[in-house]
Amino acid sequence: MRLVLVLVLAAAIPATALAEPGAVDWQKRVARCTGSGAANLKDAAGNPAVARIGAEKAARLDALRNCLEVMKGVTVSGNQTLGAALGADNAVKGTVEGAVRGFRTVATRYFSDGGVEIDVEVPLDAVGDAVLPRAAVVPAATAPTSLVVDATGLKVVPALAPRLLDESGKELYGPTALGEAARKAGGVAAYARSLDAARRDLAPRLGDRPLLVKAVRAQGTDLVLPTAAAASIASRPTFLAEGRVVIIAD
Repeated sequence: MRLVLVLVLAAAIPATALAEPGAVDWQKRVARCTGSGAANLKDAAGNPAVARIGAEKAARLDALRNCLEVMKGVTVSGNQTLGAALGADNAVKGTVEGAVRGFRTVATRYFSDGGVEIDVEVPLDAVGDAVLPRAAVVPAATAPTSLVVDATGLKVVPALAPRLLDESGKELYGPTALGEAARKAGGVAAYARSLDAARRDLAPRLGDRPLLVKAVRAQGTDLVLPTAAAASIASRPTFLAEGRVVIIAD
Protein backbone atom coordinates (compact mmCIF):
# COMPACT_ATOMS: atom_id res chain seq x y z
CA MET A 1 0.00 0.00 0.00
CA ARG A 2 2.81 2.41 0.90
CA LEU A 3 4.59 1.67 -2.40
CA VAL A 4 1.42 2.38 -4.37
CA LEU A 5 0.98 5.70 -2.59
CA VAL A 6 4.55 6.78 -3.41
CA LEU A 7 4.07 5.89 -7.07
CA VAL A 8 0.82 7.84 -7.22
CA LEU A 9 2.44 10.93 -5.70
CA ALA A 10 5.40 10.71 -8.08
CA ALA A 11 3.09 10.50 -11.06
CA ALA A 12 1.24 13.61 -9.92
CA ILE A 13 4.44 15.71 -9.95
CA PRO A 14 5.68 16.94 -13.37
CA ALA A 15 8.95 15.26 -14.36
CA THR A 16 10.65 18.62 -14.85
CA ALA A 17 9.92 19.61 -11.27
CA LEU A 18 12.25 16.83 -10.11
CA ALA A 19 15.13 18.19 -12.22
CA GLU A 20 17.72 20.79 -11.22
CA PRO A 21 16.46 24.40 -11.39
CA GLY A 22 19.02 25.24 -14.04
CA ALA A 23 22.35 24.55 -15.71
CA VAL A 24 24.83 26.10 -18.14
CA ASP A 25 25.18 24.89 -21.72
CA TRP A 26 28.73 25.98 -22.58
CA GLN A 27 28.47 24.87 -26.20
CA LYS A 28 25.51 27.14 -26.84
CA ARG A 29 26.71 29.65 -24.23
CA VAL A 30 23.40 29.93 -22.42
CA ALA A 31 22.14 29.35 -18.89
CA ARG A 32 18.92 27.31 -18.94
CA CYS A 33 16.58 27.54 -15.96
CA THR A 34 13.13 26.35 -14.96
CA GLY A 35 10.53 28.18 -12.91
CA SER A 36 7.21 26.94 -11.59
CA GLY A 37 4.12 28.60 -10.17
CA ALA A 38 1.06 27.18 -8.49
CA ALA A 39 -2.48 28.40 -9.08
CA ASN A 40 -4.14 30.09 -6.10
CA LEU A 41 -7.90 29.98 -6.63
CA LYS A 42 -8.52 31.58 -3.27
CA ASP A 43 -6.67 34.78 -4.18
CA ALA A 44 -8.23 34.69 -7.65
CA ALA A 45 -11.76 34.62 -6.16
CA GLY A 46 -12.32 31.19 -7.68
CA ASN A 47 -11.60 32.36 -11.26
CA PRO A 48 -9.32 29.74 -12.97
CA ALA A 49 -8.17 32.16 -15.69
CA VAL A 50 -7.04 34.75 -13.14
CA ALA A 51 -5.39 32.01 -11.08
CA ARG A 52 -3.44 30.84 -14.13
CA ILE A 53 -2.18 34.38 -14.81
CA GLY A 54 -0.97 34.52 -11.23
CA ALA A 55 0.71 31.13 -11.66
CA GLU A 56 2.54 32.38 -14.75
CA LYS A 57 3.83 35.43 -12.87
CA ALA A 58 4.98 33.19 -10.03
CA ALA A 59 6.73 30.89 -12.50
CA ARG A 60 8.62 33.83 -14.03
CA LEU A 61 9.74 35.02 -10.60
CA ASP A 62 10.86 31.51 -9.73
CA ALA A 63 12.78 31.27 -13.02
CA LEU A 64 14.45 34.61 -12.25
CA ARG A 65 15.57 33.39 -8.82
CA ASN A 66 16.84 30.12 -10.23
CA CYS A 67 18.74 31.82 -13.06
CA LEU A 68 20.43 34.17 -10.63
CA GLU A 69 21.56 31.18 -8.56
CA VAL A 70 22.86 29.41 -11.66
CA MET A 71 24.73 32.52 -12.78
CA LYS A 72 26.38 32.88 -9.37
CA GLY A 73 28.00 29.51 -9.87
CA VAL A 74 29.48 30.33 -13.29
CA THR A 75 33.29 30.43 -13.22
CA VAL A 76 34.82 33.65 -14.55
CA SER A 77 38.51 32.73 -14.34
CA GLY A 78 40.62 30.52 -12.12
CA ASN A 79 38.73 30.11 -8.86
CA GLN A 80 36.67 33.27 -9.22
CA THR A 81 32.94 32.79 -9.68
CA LEU A 82 30.39 35.23 -10.98
CA GLY A 83 28.82 35.19 -7.53
CA ALA A 84 32.03 36.61 -6.02
CA ALA A 85 32.11 39.34 -8.68
CA LEU A 86 28.50 40.26 -7.88
CA GLY A 87 29.34 40.67 -4.21
CA ALA A 88 32.38 42.84 -4.93
CA ASP A 89 30.93 45.26 -7.47
CA ASN A 90 27.42 46.75 -7.46
CA ALA A 91 27.74 47.81 -11.10
CA VAL A 92 28.45 44.23 -12.14
CA LYS A 93 25.56 43.04 -9.97
CA GLY A 94 23.17 45.46 -11.66
CA THR A 95 24.30 44.42 -15.15
CA VAL A 96 23.96 40.71 -14.42
CA GLU A 97 20.57 41.06 -12.75
CA GLY A 98 19.35 43.16 -15.68
CA ALA A 99 20.50 40.53 -18.16
CA VAL A 100 18.80 37.76 -16.21
CA ARG A 101 15.53 39.70 -16.04
CA GLY A 102 15.61 39.84 -19.83
CA PHE A 103 15.61 36.05 -20.12
CA ARG A 104 13.94 34.38 -23.10
CA THR A 105 11.13 31.91 -22.49
CA VAL A 106 11.69 28.78 -24.58
CA ALA A 107 8.92 26.51 -23.28
CA THR A 108 5.75 26.78 -21.21
CA ARG A 109 3.80 23.90 -19.66
CA TYR A 110 0.30 24.15 -18.22
CA PHE A 111 -1.05 21.59 -15.75
CA SER A 112 -4.56 20.50 -14.98
CA ASP A 113 -4.40 21.95 -11.48
CA GLY A 114 -3.74 25.42 -12.93
CA GLY A 115 -0.01 25.32 -12.25
CA VAL A 116 2.49 26.62 -14.79
CA GLU A 117 6.11 25.75 -15.48
CA ILE A 118 8.46 27.64 -17.83
CA ASP A 119 11.92 27.00 -19.24
CA VAL A 120 14.04 30.07 -19.95
CA GLU A 121 17.48 30.91 -21.35
CA VAL A 122 19.96 33.68 -20.54
CA PRO A 123 22.89 34.23 -22.97
CA LEU A 124 26.24 34.13 -21.15
CA ASP A 125 27.52 36.88 -23.43
CA ALA A 126 24.88 39.21 -21.99
CA VAL A 127 26.80 39.25 -18.71
CA GLY A 128 30.33 38.51 -19.92
CA ASP A 129 31.16 42.09 -20.86
CA ALA A 130 30.51 43.21 -17.30
CA VAL A 131 32.98 40.79 -15.69
CA LEU A 132 35.68 40.00 -18.25
CA PRO A 133 39.04 41.61 -17.40
CA ARG A 134 39.90 44.61 -19.54
CA ALA A 135 43.24 45.85 -20.76
CA ALA A 136 44.33 49.22 -19.45
CA VAL A 137 43.52 51.91 -21.98
CA VAL A 138 45.42 55.18 -22.21
CA PRO A 139 42.93 58.00 -22.87
CA ALA A 140 43.32 59.27 -26.42
CA ALA A 141 43.51 62.84 -25.16
CA THR A 142 46.75 62.13 -23.25
CA ALA A 143 48.44 59.36 -25.25
CA PRO A 144 51.61 60.44 -27.09
CA THR A 145 51.28 60.87 -30.84
CA SER A 146 54.97 60.46 -31.68
CA LEU A 147 58.47 60.02 -30.28
CA VAL A 148 61.16 62.68 -30.43
CA VAL A 149 64.66 61.47 -29.51
CA ASP A 150 67.09 64.22 -28.51
CA ALA A 151 70.50 63.08 -29.75
CA THR A 152 72.20 66.48 -29.71
CA GLY A 153 75.88 66.28 -28.79
CA LEU A 154 76.05 62.52 -29.40
CA LYS A 155 77.37 62.57 -32.99
CA VAL A 156 74.78 60.12 -34.26
CA VAL A 157 75.16 59.05 -37.89
CA PRO A 158 71.96 59.69 -39.90
CA ALA A 159 70.67 56.57 -41.70
CA LEU A 160 67.66 55.12 -43.51
CA ALA A 161 67.16 52.47 -40.84
CA PRO A 162 68.27 53.74 -37.42
CA ARG A 163 67.36 51.68 -34.37
CA LEU A 164 66.45 52.59 -30.80
CA LEU A 165 67.92 50.30 -28.15
CA ASP A 166 67.59 49.93 -24.41
CA GLU A 167 70.70 50.03 -22.22
CA SER A 168 71.12 46.25 -22.45
CA GLY A 169 71.24 46.43 -26.23
CA LYS A 170 67.73 45.12 -26.88
CA GLU A 171 66.01 46.66 -29.90
CA LEU A 172 63.01 48.79 -28.98
CA TYR A 173 62.32 50.21 -32.41
CA GLY A 174 63.60 49.77 -35.91
CA PRO A 175 62.52 48.96 -39.46
CA THR A 176 60.81 45.70 -38.43
CA ALA A 177 58.34 47.70 -36.30
CA LEU A 178 56.98 49.61 -39.28
CA GLY A 179 53.63 48.96 -40.88
CA GLU A 180 53.47 48.59 -44.65
CA ALA A 181 52.23 52.16 -45.23
CA ALA A 182 55.07 53.65 -43.16
CA ARG A 183 57.68 51.55 -44.99
CA LYS A 184 56.57 53.07 -48.29
CA ALA A 185 56.18 56.64 -47.08
CA GLY A 186 58.08 58.26 -44.24
CA GLY A 187 60.50 55.49 -43.33
CA VAL A 188 61.87 54.64 -39.90
CA ALA A 189 62.63 58.17 -38.68
CA ALA A 190 63.04 61.78 -39.76
CA TYR A 191 65.87 64.06 -38.66
CA ALA A 192 65.76 67.67 -37.53
CA ARG A 193 68.31 70.09 -36.09
CA SER A 194 66.06 71.30 -33.28
CA LEU A 195 62.66 70.67 -31.72
CA ASP A 196 61.42 73.98 -33.07
CA ALA A 197 62.48 72.95 -36.57
CA ALA A 198 60.74 69.62 -36.15
CA ARG A 199 57.53 71.30 -35.01
CA ARG A 200 57.71 73.64 -38.00
CA ASP A 201 58.72 71.20 -40.75
CA LEU A 202 57.51 67.82 -39.47
CA ALA A 203 54.25 68.73 -37.77
CA PRO A 204 52.17 65.96 -39.45
CA ARG A 205 54.67 63.38 -38.22
CA LEU A 206 54.82 64.76 -34.68
CA GLY A 207 51.12 65.24 -34.02
CA ASP A 208 49.88 67.23 -31.04
CA ARG A 209 51.59 65.35 -28.19
CA PRO A 210 55.14 64.20 -29.01
CA LEU A 211 56.98 62.23 -26.32
CA LEU A 212 60.44 63.80 -25.84
CA VAL A 213 63.29 61.48 -24.75
CA LYS A 214 66.98 62.28 -24.30
CA ALA A 215 69.22 59.52 -25.68
CA VAL A 216 71.98 58.15 -23.44
CA ARG A 217 74.50 57.61 -26.22
CA ALA A 218 74.89 56.90 -29.91
CA GLN A 219 76.23 53.67 -31.38
CA GLY A 220 76.87 54.63 -34.97
CA THR A 221 73.41 54.96 -36.49
CA ASP A 222 71.66 53.55 -33.39
CA LEU A 223 70.60 55.39 -30.25
CA VAL A 224 70.43 54.03 -26.72
CA LEU A 225 67.51 55.22 -24.58
CA PRO A 226 67.45 55.39 -20.76
CA THR A 227 65.64 52.63 -18.89
CA ALA A 228 62.60 54.72 -17.93
CA ALA A 229 62.04 55.89 -21.49
CA ALA A 230 62.61 52.40 -22.87
CA ALA A 231 59.87 51.03 -20.64
CA SER A 232 57.41 53.60 -21.95
CA ILE A 233 57.76 52.43 -25.55
CA ALA A 234 58.44 48.72 -24.97
CA SER A 235 54.73 48.02 -25.45
CA ARG A 236 55.04 49.24 -29.05
CA PRO A 237 52.49 52.06 -29.11
CA THR A 238 50.63 52.57 -32.39
CA PHE A 239 52.68 55.58 -33.43
CA LEU A 240 55.80 53.42 -33.78
CA ALA A 241 54.18 51.26 -36.45
CA GLU A 242 53.32 54.49 -38.25
CA GLY A 243 56.96 55.62 -38.17
CA ARG A 244 56.19 58.70 -36.11
CA VAL A 245 59.75 59.06 -34.81
CA VAL A 246 61.94 62.16 -35.13
CA ILE A 247 65.61 62.35 -34.15
CA ILE A 248 67.07 65.71 -33.14
CA ALA A 249 70.71 65.73 -34.20
CA ASP A 250 73.40 68.43 -34.55
